[in-house]
Amino acid sequence: MVSRSCISLLDLASGNMMNFSQSPRSLPKIMTFPGIISDVDGDGTNDGNSDSPSTGNCAKMIIVSNFLPLNAKKDLNSGKWSFSFDEDSLLLQMKDGFSANSEVVYVGSLRVEVDSSEQEEVSQKLLEEFNCVPTFIPPDIYKKFYHGFCKHHLWPLFHYMLPLCPDHGNRFDRLLWQAYVSTNKIFADKVMEVYNPEDYVWVHDYHLMVLPTFLRKRFNRIKLGFFLHSPFPSSEIYRTLLVRDEILKALLNADLIGFHTFDYARHFLTCCSRMLGLNYESKRGHIGLEYFGRTVYIKILPVGIHMGRVESALNHPSSSIKVKEIQEQFKGKRLVIGVDDMDMFKGISLKLLAVEHLLLQNSELRGKLVLVQIVNPARSSGKDVQEAKMETYSITKRINDTFGFPGYEPVVLIDRQVPFCEKTAYYALAECCIVNPVRDGMNLIPYKYIVCRQGTPKMDEALGVVSGSRHTSTLVVSEFTGCSPSLSGAIRVNPWDIEAVANAVIAAIDMPDLEKQLRHEKHYCYVSSHDVAYWARSFMQDLKRACKDHYSKRCWDIGFGLNFRILSLSPSFRKLSNDHIISAYKRTSKRAIFLDYDGTMVPHTSIAKNPTPEVISVLNNLCADPMNSVFIVSGRGKESLSDWFVQCENLGIAAEHGYFLRWSGMSDWETSSLAVDFDWKNIAEPVMKSYTEATDGSYIEAKEIALVWHHQDADPDFGSCQAKELLDHLENVLANDPVAVKRGQNIVEVKPQGVTKGFVTEKVLSKMIASGKPPGFVLCIGDDRSDEDMFESISNTPYSSSLPSAPAIFACTVGQKPSKARYYLDDTVDVLALLQCLADASSSNSSSTETQVSFDNVVQKEL
Repeated sequence: MVSRSCISLLDLASGNMMNFSQSPRSLPKIMTFPGIISDVDGDGTNDGNSDSPSTGNCAKMIIVSNFLPLNAKKDLNSGKWSFSFDEDSLLLQMKDGFSANSEVVYVGSLRVEVDSSEQEEVSQKLLEEFNCVPTFIPPDIYKKFYHGFCKHHLWPLFHYMLPLCPDHGNRFDRLLWQAYVSTNKIFADKVMEVYNPEDYVWVHDYHLMVLPTFLRKRFNRIKLGFFLHSPFPSSEIYRTLLVRDEILKALLNADLIGFHTFDYARHFLTCCSRMLGLNYESKRGHIGLEYFGRTVYIKILPVGIHMGRVESALNHPSSSIKVKEIQEQFKGKRLVIGVDDMDMFKGISLKLLAVEHLLLQNSELRGKLVLVQIVNPARSSGKDVQEAKMETYSITKRINDTFGFPGYEPVVLIDRQVPFCEKTAYYALAECCIVNPVRDGMNLIPYKYIVCRQGTPKMDEALGVVSGSRHTSTLVVSEFTGCSPSLSGAIRVNPWDIEAVANAVIAAIDMPDLEKQLRHEKHYCYVSSHDVAYWARSFMQDLKRACKDHYSKRCWDIGFGLNFRILSLSPSFRKLSNDHIISAYKRTSKRAIFLDYDGTMVPHTSIAKNPTPEVISVLNNLCADPMNSVFIVSGRGKESLSDWFVQCENLGIAAEHGYFLRWSGMSDWETSSLAVDFDWKNIAEPVMKSYTEATDGSYIEAKEIALVWHHQDADPDFGSCQAKELLDHLENVLANDPVAVKRGQNIVEVKPQGVTKGFVTEKVLSKMIASGKPPGFVLCIGDDRSDEDMFESISNTPYSSSLPSAPAIFACTVGQKPSKARYYLDDTVDVLALLQCLADASSSNSSSTETQVSFDNVVQKEL
């Protein structure tokens, strides 16, 4: 079968990863004529028609998942396809969280293969009758994608299983990865067929983790959410993945990324910090990552169940009949239920070993306790599934042979497709439910069990329960499953500790009825209020909030292939153009230039911190122009700066954030007039020393007026954590001292209050204005939080009214990030290049002036 949407793997092999195939489209393009957002500068931004909001259409939800929420069957006689919604599908159930008039479109694959000759007809039928857009993946690619990369590489890795040897996991295969990327591109094509700029797109699970990159490439302002339904492993596990950066960067092209638990989110954030150098912060309760001008938000909320679906099953006549059958079958027995997929991570064998230990140590329970273990069909095939199945059957047989007798089997293994109504009957009768995976993304079995134990009037009647009676339930839950944090009344266990699990089961079934009731009521209150509709509604609310500023910013494409990302900036925040600033520079006769040092003139990553010959040269050239007043404004000490810039005689230097100021190399250092008491150092230094001893790679820098704790060489996470603690500690112990405790890039600094870089710019500019030489050009470049004071100061300074026009003010930060500056430069290379252009402009002006003077002298002599 050949799919019309297939993308040739030759494109992947040639590195042409981002060129979407222009496959014939069988589905009607639902795209209205778009409005146009005006381009503020018209200088290369991607504000094209395809990404502008259209007019007159209501936003729809596009739900993208590996599989569509459909059942498909082909009549062998007529050859006709019949389809129906899968009522158990999470994708279908989540519609309850949207408003009644919301249109929902599904994009995904069918679970059956459709011949290429039928694909167009099937596509049209599914779109018209079910609002579904099928992605027909060629079988060879799909096998590599799903059974290869997804199930035999990502799935084990995300569940903490490393391929240490060929018998335990598959090594990374580039061809499987290419199939994964190819499939994600096909999904992107299908989303494009139904997407309008006002729509919201919600992508689900690890099968489609690079899809956000392809969608963001096509629609810069796409409103895009992603939810991961599996665990996200710790950075020590994830970093073994060869395509780790590509996947992280792809996920960061979403606006909102959802996880079931804080642990999974924390692991993701740690990976972003360690591998991409990104830091996160909490903004009014919402966690956000700043990524090239965009804020990528993190959502932490476990999915729920569909209450109506479970209650409907409880009320079904077949459930009542099955309950009576089970009651009769296990009359006089204490029933414990387990429901799991046949999967090596579900811990079925560990659960059976715990039951074996329980019966061995508690002879009084023999003949009374029964574990009914329902095994759902495996979602993938492979050696690991077969081994798990063999082990399950082997242990079950051993337990039943050892402890069973005629009329009694301690373990009842049900290995078949069990209808949901039958499962609800088992849930309703079981005293205890064991969920024992060694690693699981969420697991909704406990939620369903709780609702079934709460029952309905019809189920209570079938069970013979008096109407109005209080219900009970007990849970034994692995601490490694995603539902564990939300079930505070469950008995949490380490599934590897067989004895502890056995003891937990005994504690659960022997628990006093009142405690069972209280635990059950607590769980039921949570499960019923945090259902799938609540989850979907909450996610969509956060997605809309995350996207509300999309059209207030301008976007640029950056990077190729899977390194693609969007630079999103405020219209008033743009890259400083050499031509623009040089024009203003040449028009003025008096200029003030303020330059930060670390991170501006030299990179933070440079081991040698002294200025390079290039830096010295460009500063001397700028200072040689009598129209320029150039200052280095740094947090470093005056001795270091004096030694480093001894060759720059006309350069002004402000050391230690301006507490010390020298107007040129020939003048003396001036000290700030602020009254300073340094007794606080006796309090702060011992505190800093204790953190230095506890944090490997950190050190203290003692300045004349300040103390700085550096942690750039410490572990990124631990250093950042210690910095937060130190900041809080110092603020408490120095609360009554006239000092400011601030956190900068990999530092915590304590300095006297009022000593800021803004004070320096204010002092220099005030002196220039007072001397009758107000600057018509002011440039300030810096990269750190301390430089924000300079940006604010040069913008707020009252310049002389004698100037023919308002001065040209250029506040410029290094790097794209939120700032009070209106301009940015990418790095120190850009800074030096800009300064060199200004120096060259001074030289050309000087040459022009000298030529004009010579010409005037010649003319004068002739006259």
